[in-house]
Amino acid sequence: MLKGLGGRIKVSKEKKMSFEEAMDQLEQIVEKLEEGDVPLEKAIAYFQEGMSLSKICHDKLKTIEKQMDQLLLDNGELQPFQIQEDE
Repeated sequence: MLKGLGGRIKVSKEKKMSFEEAMDQLEQIVEKLEEGDVPLEKAIAYFQEGMSLSKICHDKLKTIEKQMDQLLLDNGELQPFQIQEDE
């Protein structure tokens, strides 16, 4: 079941939502829409919620990607991550 009032997700909760929670709710919305028996207005509301959840997931992934691009050196300086190949 979708969390929130009437399936709606509160904006304040979205900001605190984990990636996994957002993905779970997004999957639930997709399942509902794939069933095809959702009235048009409710389908539009689900779509809007899904887009919001998709943005949350995207933003969280981008943040992690930036963190992974850099390694913390022993002296505390950040350095771009580069794969070193054995020759």
